[in-house]
Amino acid sequence: MSPSSGRPGSLTTRLLASQIAVSLAMALTMIVVAAIVGPPLFEAHMHEAGHGSPDVLAHSEEAFRAAGLLALGIGLAIAATGAIVVSVVTSRRLRRSLTDLGAAAARISDGDYDLRVTEADSRELATLADSFNTMAGRLAGVEATRRQLLTDLAHEVRTPLASMEICVESLEDGAIEPGPEAWRILDSQIDRISRLADDLAQVSAAEEGRLDVHQQACDPDRLAEDAVRAARDGFEHKGVALQLRRSPAAGLVANADPERIGQVLANLLSNALRHTPAGGHVEVAVRGDADAVVFRVSDDGDGIAAEHLPRIFERFYRVDAARDRAHGGTGVGLAISRAIVRAHGGQLDAASAGPGHGSTFELRLPNDG
Repeated sequence: MSPSSGRPGSLTTRLLASQIAVSLAMALTMIVVAAIVGPPLFEAHMHEAGHGSPDVLAHSEEAFRAAGLLALGIGLAIAATGAIVVSVVTSRRLRRSLTDLGAAAARISDGDYDLRVTEADSRELATLADSFNTMAGRLAGVEATRRQLLTDLAHEVRTPLASMEICVESLEDGAIEPGPEAWRILDSQIDRISRLADDLAQVSAAEEGRLDVHQQACDPDRLAEDAVRAARDGFEHKGVALQLRRSPAAGLVANADPERIGQVLANLLSNALRHTPAGGHVEVAVRGDADAVVFRVSDDGDGIAAEHLPRIFERFYRVDAARDRAHGGTGVGLAISRAIVRAHGGQLDAASAGPGHGSTFELRLPNDG
């Protein structure tokens, strides 16, 4: 069997054939019913009117039958013609819309993600066109993100490889002696590549639902306290004040994996430290809502421009790329954090009044209390 022989027929042709078949069935039904029911009813009315003569009845029935069939035939012909014309017009318009949609889908499958279809003149097809255009827009966004991801990944790998290449060439040329300094350079760049690979594997696992999360009842104040204690030395070294504000509610319980949430809080604190200059302040606050435990990490540092806020949780996205690379970040910390929080059934959001006004990250977890 050839590929084309197994394909179904045209939908619009089937709809047209179905409408014609229904019209013919309706016409046939009307003719049969009129032929069976009409003459007896006419004869009964003639008898009631006092016209019982056989000749009169025969002539009247013949006249009734001829006039009825003629009127019925003309009416059915007009109705059938109108129905067929309307069906043909509707089928052609439907076929044109579906053909355009199919052609657009084929072009998008070939990579033309900027293509959009025009809205049809029916509500259902207009809804389908809107959904199609929304899908095309999202595919375009995914493709742009994929390209940017590959570009950023190539840069991230190329930078440490270039440093390692320079170090090896210097060793070969005798510019530097084999020793602790050369090994330190090589080890640091190898660690950077390894950290990048680990981060990518972790964020991919989290986004695909493959991340191991062992949720349990946890004390949110204890989680915040452990994170602050682990980050204290870095803040003191830079001269940034770090403050913990515990929850005013007693007995607050979070449903969380303490190790994973500790990782998220560590990422948020590291991000706040990176973007807060010496003399600045960072605060970690814990509070409880009706259905959630909320962690807030606020700083009075660089802040985030409005155009960057929707994208800061994307992999490799940086507001200040040069500075973050100088500090050794891979650009996936916030992406990992949001993926971990979503794996908990929670939510991680960012807010900022703009550059120079600091930023706030709010982590919401299910309340197990």
